Amino acid sequence: MSLRIGILGAARIAPAALVKPASSSSEVEVVAVAARSFDRAQAFAAKHGIARAYGRYEELLAEPDIDAVYNPLPNGLHGRWTRAALEAGKHVLCEKPFTANAEEAREIATLASASDRVVMEAFHYRYHPLALRVEEIVASGELGNLQRIETAVCFPLPKFSDIRYDYGLAGGATMDAGCYAVHMARVFGGETPTVVSATARLRSPQVDRAMTAELAYPSGHTGRIKCSMWSSSVLKISASVTGSRGSVRVVNPLMPQAYHRFTAEINGVKRTEKFPRRATYEYQLDAFAAAVKEGAPVKTSPEDAVENMTVIDEIYRAAGLPLRQPS
Repeated sequence: MSLRIGILGAARIAPAALVKPASSSSEVEVVAVAARSFDRAQAFAAKHGIARAYGRYEELLAEPDIDAVYNPLPNGLHGRWTRAALEAGKHVLCEKPFTANAEEAREIATLASASDRVVMEAFHYRYHPLALRVEEIVASGELGNLQRIETAVCFPLPKFSDIRYDYGLAGGATMDAGCYAVHMARVFGGETPTVVSATARLRSPQVDRAMTAELAYPSGHTGRIKCSMWSSSVLKISASVTGSRGSVRVVNPLMPQAYHRFTAEINGVKRTEKFPRRATYEYQLDAFAAAVKEGAPVKTSPEDAVENMTVIDEIYRAAGLPLRQPS
C-alpha cells in the first residue's frame, strides 16, 4: 500500500518538495491538504489534484486513514504541529528548521523517541548522491587531516514583508538560509562544531538578513558559515572542505539537479565528478517512505536536528541577538 500523506498548510514549497515527487512515486500518495481557510485549502487541492481539503489542521490530523503529514508551516509553528501530529499517531516530515530553538527541538525529539513514529527533518540535499559523495570522501581520509570547512547559502529576498523576516514566526536569515549552511558544515566537517564568533547584518532589531559565523571543531579544524537573504552576496550556494592532502569544492550542493560543479583536488591531481539530475526532493521522499515502511535509518533525525538547532542558537547568542521562540 502507498504511504498516505496529508499537508499541513498550503505552502509555496509543498508542490516542489512533496506533490511533484509523490506524483512519480509508487510508494507515496498525497491525499489531503489543510489550511487556515477552507477556500485556500480547496483551491490548493484542486490545482494539484489532491482529493481532500480541510479548513483546520486538526481535522486532517484526526483522519485515521492518513499515515503521515508534511509540515511546511512557518518556522515558529513547526514544533507545535509536529507535536500535534505525533499525538495523533502520524509520521512526520517536517520542513527545516526543525523548531524555533534547541530547547523545543529537544522536547520534540523526546516525544519522537517515545513513539513508534518516524520524524524526519526535510534537509533534502542530505539524501542526494552528491552530498553522500562529499561525506564519503571526507570519511575515507582521502583529504588527509581536515583543516577548514566553509559553507555559504546566500540568495536575494527583497520582499521584506515575507514571513521569513518575521521574528514572531521565528524568522531570520540564519533560520532560513543559515540552517542549511550550518547543516552542511556539520555533515561535511564530520562533527558538530562550536561557535567562536558571529556577526549579523540586521533587517530589524531582532531579525538578521545576513550572518557570518566562525566555527571550531572538536578535532581541531575550523570553519565558517555565511548566509543571507539580503546582502552584497546576492547569490552564493557552495561548500568547500580542505584537508592536508587536498580539497573538495562544490557549487550548489543544495539543489544539484538544477546545476552543480564538483571538483576534487588530491595531492595536486584535479578531477571533476557529475551526479544525477534527479531532484533532491525525490531522494528525500524515497528515504522517508523507506523509513516508515521498512524501518530504514533516517539521516536527518530529531537527534540530528537538536544538534543543528544548538549551533543556530549559539550563532544568535554570539551575534548578540535573541533566540527565536515558538509562535
